[in-house]
Amino acid sequence: MWIDNDFPKILGAELYRPHPSYIVEMALEPNVVHDFTQQPGQTVQLDRYRFWGNPGTKEARERTADQTLGTSSARSINKDKVLVTLREYTGPADRDDPTQPSTFKVSMETLMTAQRLLLDTGNLNVFHQSIGSLTLLDDYRRWRDRVFTGELLKAEAQGKSSDKQGGYYYPGNKTRTVGGAPDISYAAGESAKFDVKTDLLEVVKALRKRNTPTFADGYYRCILDPTAMMQLRQDSDFREVARYPGMGQINPMQPFLAPNAQFYTGFGPAYGQAGFVAGQPVMPTGFLFEGVRWFESTNLPETSIPVTISSASITNTATPTALMMFFGPQSVGIGVGGNNAEILLNNNDDFSRFIIMIWRLWAGWEILQPDFVTIARTFVY
Repeated sequence: MWIDNDFPKILGAELYRPHPSYIVEMALEPNVVHDFTQQPGQTVQLDRYRFWGNPGTKEARERTADQTLGTSSARSINKDKVLVTLREYTGPADRDDPTQPSTFKVSMETLMTAQRLLLDTGNLNVFHQSIGSLTLLDDYRRWRDRVFTGELLKAEAQGKSSDKQGGYYYPGNKTRTVGGAPDISYAAGESAKFDVKTDLLEVVKALRKRNTPTFADGYYRCILDPTAMMQLRQDSDFREVARYPGMGQINPMQPFLAPNAQFYTGFGPAYGQAGFVAGQPVMPTGFLFEGVRWFESTNLPETSIPVTISSASITNTATPTALMMFFGPQSVGIGVGGNNAEILLNNNDDFSRFIIMIWRLWAGWEILQPDFVTIARTFVY
């Protein structure tokens, strides 16, 4: 006899398993605060830490014998409290209208077959696939991945990025004027494609000038669209570096295995993206170039912007762009309430003929450090 209570526990655990196709959260390493007592409508506190600011000179820090250094001049840690309101989110989405709630339905006959597979083989992957639950799990992962992307994109609201603040960056360091007909213009001889030797160096320089910290490995990170990757790989220097991770990493103790290195390091052919080891998915490692660790994602939104590109005979035309999101650590925070993501069953089972289920999450997101983020775009033409 099928025990309904066991099903959401077994399947719900899969919600937390990282997937190589949805890497934004992994690359971001967000600040996570989990408060089990909080419910939708209540808040969770995230902290945004800031630097002290101007370090001053040697003379400015010199003290005299009669100066007071005690509690009257004490300073607290410079941080802001960021309150995120928890909301309830569910899935899967309706196929025709993603704003409408929907459910996932499995017949009892299918479930009984799945149960036998689970008992016979003990293979949870076979069990999940036999009931079609990969659809439900993929919906949650793809949605959550896009949510983190949306938080990073909020940095564009600060305006043009510079040595002082985060924001947007367009090839040639152009300023965008929304509704300017066109928003951006490129004269004859100017390229509207992101250039490795000028644009990339400018973005990395600006991140460093505004004291954006690096991740623990000493590098910034970039998540970019495959079209942006294609354009960057047209540069010979970038291509030369990007091609090596796909060959795997040579074990110095076993150099004779170099031709098959990718099979034991987990690197795949797509520029350091996911590979497989012993049949299990491996999360992307990215590759390094000019102080940035690069990750490619196929789950980024696409936007068209009115632009004039004289060299390409484009005049005030909505032209597609491809995203490149550069960032440092602690850029985004997430507050989680209740039991975190879980699979829930509907009690209306039509006399145990089927079950209806959803995934549910109580959470709130917020960009914490917009100055640690540069949203770059390259035009596709």
